Amino acid sequence: MDMSVKWPHGAKVAVTLTFDFDAETLWLSRDPTNAKRPGTLSQGVYGAKVAVPKILELLDEEGLNGKATFFVPGWTAEKHTGRVEMILKAGHEVGHHGYLHEWIDPDYPDKEVEALEKGLASLKSTVGVVPAGYRSPAGESSDNMIRLLTKYGFLYDSSLMDDINPYRHVLADGSKGPIELPWHWSLDDAVYALFSIKNPRPIFSPQQILDVWKAEFQEIYRWGGYFDLLMHPQVIGRPSRIAMLREFLAWMRRFPGVWFATCTEVANAWIAAHEKG
Repeated sequence: MDMSVKWPHGAKVAVTLTFDFDAETLWLSRDPTNAKRPGTLSQGVYGAKVAVPKILELLDEEGLNGKATFFVPGWTAEKHTGRVEMILKAGHEVGHHGYLHEWIDPDYPDKEVEALEKGLASLKSTVGVVPAGYRSPAGESSDNMIRLLTKYGFLYDSSLMDDINPYRHVLADGSKGPIELPWHWSLDDAVYALFSIKNPRPIFSPQQILDVWKAEFQEIYRWGGYFDLLMHPQVIGRPSRIAMLREFLAWMRRFPGVWFATCTEVANAWIAAHEKG
């Protein structure tokens, strides 16, 4: 079974470095009472205060300005406008990530519309962005959300885990939906290192995380596919994990034909190669 994709310039694999810039919304959406817990919220504050500048510094050092995608909830854009402006100034893409990192519940489609529209309005009013792409909070989506993304003109979605490579959504009526850019929990930093008192879990070492990421990359590279790395500033932005990401980038660059791109670039490249004769 040939899984290869025709990437630009003969690249073997496309890599998207994506950052879900949740800040405090990660904790507020999980439990509204966290609004009274500055200790819990401080993890999200760290993501904006320390991590985003350090991530941008690393990407600059690695010659990757304009090559990352940050998915930003509307609340984050309102609360940390300066940080989102820093992201844009470095040329990176900003995508939609809900308003308050709301988990989608298919039984309440009206709430999906509300979060989508509020997020769009916030990104537009704070930093002038009309996002081309969307990622659902916590990896939850619905058939209704895919229809909404089509209705609102989104180029791509990055919420599902049903493939390695991009593909085109087809709606129930046979019409075209957005391009899906799949991800997976194994390539998400949060499952290895996001800890809270209410949700205690082991914190894996950088080497353990790298072992999984490298193994996934090697096989996706062999298949000739798409590697979607999902990170959170408040997680990846810890000192040891910034060093881990620096090491991982250097390791990936040892492979010939690795294309670092934004999500929009990947979606457009897939359309050009696989839909347009």
